[in-house]
Amino acid sequence: MSHTAPSPRAARVTLAVLTAINLLNYLDRYVVPPIAPDLKSAMALSDAQLGWLVPAFMIVYTLTAPVFGAWGDRGSRTRPIAIGIFIWSLATVLSGLAHSYPQLLAGRALVGIGEAAYVAIAPALLADCFPAASRGRVYAVLNMAIPVGSALGYVLGGLIGQHLGWRAAFLIAGAPGMLLAFAVLWLPDPPRGSQDEAAAAPAAARAAGPLAVYLALMRRSPYGVIVLGYAAYTFALGGLAFWMPSFLERVRGVAPAEATTGFGAIVIVTGFVGTFIGGWLSDYFLKYSRQAYLWVSGVATLLAAPFALLALTAPAPALYYPGIVLAELLLFMSTGPINAAIVNTVSARERASAIALSMFAIHLLGDVPSPALIGHLSDSSGLGHAVLIVPVAIAIGGAVWLAAARLGARAPPAAGA
Repeated sequence: MSHTAPSPRAARVTLAVLTAINLLNYLDRYVVPPIAPDLKSAMALSDAQLGWLVPAFMIVYTLTAPVFGAWGDRGSRTRPIAIGIFIWSLATVLSGLAHSYPQLLAGRALVGIGEAAYVAIAPALLADCFPAASRGRVYAVLNMAIPVGSALGYVLGGLIGQHLGWRAAFLIAGAPGMLLAFAVLWLPDPPRGSQDEAAAAPAAARAAGPLAVYLALMRRSPYGVIVLGYAAYTFALGGLAFWMPSFLERVRGVAPAEATTGFGAIVIVTGFVGTFIGGWLSDYFLKYSRQAYLWVSGVATLLAAPFALLALTAPAPALYYPGIVLAELLLFMSTGPINAAIVNTVSARERASAIALSMFAIHLLGDVPSPALIGHLSDSSGLGHAVLIVPVAIAIGGAVWLAAARLGARAPPAAGA
């Protein structure tokens, strides 16, 4: 571990490496859907068996994140990140070598362990590489890899699967991560709080065990309020991502290919542009309020709600396509600021734990149940009515974040934050 803050050049290299890893992270997640028909045919799988490949990953990912969060707050951060990347990359390669469904399912579940290590700890490491005033942009850059990596997973998975087979798709998706795992070991690991005005966390926080830290975070405002808003936000995004192509096809009569590729293109462009704008705006307004990250996230998310409602109720393409674009653009504006808000709300020695606990909560309450709940409502009232829960969740997320901003303005800054 380094004993001083890294140089600006070393910090930029760290951001570049971790962003490249995040791109591979999402490429790996989304390489499965385009090759699902090949997997079904090759292994004689049922749709139910195919459907469990994603939950197996997500369940393991969600449950192991708190373990790595606790590790990341107590020892080396580059080592568990490197181990995690190597595990998920190896698991992806092993998925390409699977000869039975249990082997394939185990491989996808093991991917969740590796990715949890990276996602829980990387934001905390970056917080100690960059000053607090630039974290909105830093996390925006890190998270711009999400739409790009997701799109690459669909595109490369489909192309490689078509020309070289599904095994090659897994092998090619997994191999680069093994190289980047070793690169992480050379990154700086500066002291916790080295970029903050108050670098020392309280002795109690340093001495607390992992369970005590998690229990304390759950009881603390505004952290707990931020995470609740994040869960509502993730519920909405997860529901849109899963059901929007089906909604366009079944309710609006859009051709299947256009519904999938058109919505995918919207997500890529709005994800890249919205994430960048949100990070830049939140850092700009930080000079006027230390709660700027929450104000930007809350306002942008609240503004997204009526556009999401327009997208889901307007009958004409001239109305619902602009609604989708504006809703997605505004939603993605919160990606960078809300992660910056989380790390700035807690002490430097709790950041990996705070990120890990937020991951656990937003998936457990957000994008894990939302597709199933919308599907259940669709069975009883039709998809056109079921998706209307999404704008409600968006509005709740935005309102909760604005409430968190008000709470944060009255609360003293976290020690070491």
